[in-house]
Amino acid sequence: MQNQNLVNLQQLLRNKAELHARLQLLPYDGTPEIKTNKAGNKYLYVRKRIAGKLTSTYVDVFSDDLYAALLRYSREARDLRKQLRRIEKELALIGYTEQELSPQVQLNLDFARANMKANIYDQAILEGVTTTFPQTETVIDNGIVSGMTPTDIQKIVNLKHAWEFILDKDVITAPTDYYLLCYIARLVNEGFFHDGGKIRSVPVTIGGTKYIPPLPIEINVKEHIANIVQSKGVIIDTAIELCLYCMKTQVFTDGNKRASIIFANHFLIAHGAGLLIIPEKDVPKFKALLVRYYENKDIDIIKTFLKENCWRKF
Repeated sequence: MQNQNLVNLQQLLRNKAELHARLQLLPYDGTPEIKTNKAGNKYLYVRKRIAGKLTSTYVDVFSDDLYAALLRYSREARDLRKQLRRIEKELALIGYTEQELSPQVQLNLDFARANMKANIYDQAILEGVTTTFPQTETVIDNGIVSGMTPTDIQKIVNLKHAWEFILDKDVITAPTDYYLLCYIARLVNEGFFHDGGKIRSVPVTIGGTKYIPPLPIEINVKEHIANIVQSKGVIIDTAIELCLYCMKTQVFTDGNKRASIIFANHFLIAHGAGLLIIPEKDVPKFKALLVRYYENKDIDIIKTFLKENCWRKF
């Protein structure tokens, strides 16, 4: 019964964090209003109360489509907040109180948030997304971008969603476990698969290597992740082990590199130990080493490479 309560608590906290992340993804949050100047031109604003003060933010020249979109965002924001209030009540009923973060973990969270756009850009390049940093930044800021495919834009939006999820203060105190990995995978695969966080049940191949990952068995994956997390090694070494294991296992049908890196970063940040990101300039070298790692070659070399070139400390 106690274990079931813990599972319910973790699920509520994950749901809460995802709702917060979805709120952050909305381009505008507030009630749309139309203002007309003396010349009869109409403009759209968003009205919102912040810290007890009513604010009005300019959006753009009025159009029916934009006004309809603002109304849709407003309804979605209200619905998300309603769901958040319901979760807060459920958490209160089971006696949950927020944990205080250590100063080191709080600093790490601030460091991760300050570097989130750069991190997402580097991850996008690793995934072969055709983008520039300014384009990536525009997508993250909910702007309109040209010269990118809808698929590439969706991948960046999903990376933003997943990063905002793990940087939630409730999620960063949650265990780095199989269930969290599945949740991250679901977020990075959103819009591409119905349930992108479900363990893979079909064979896959990996380009550039003869290695064919066997079908993952859920209980084995759970245990292996738990064993890595519970090992008493150096934090960065444990994070790298988690990342590489999840990549090689190919736990999901797609999005494994994206999910694995964000998963490893959850572990690092939760311990106040920095970030693990493959920089754009090192992507070709990392991909070559990863292929050799899949084939059980240069195992120590890729771990050293990640530690020396991809570990960002603060």
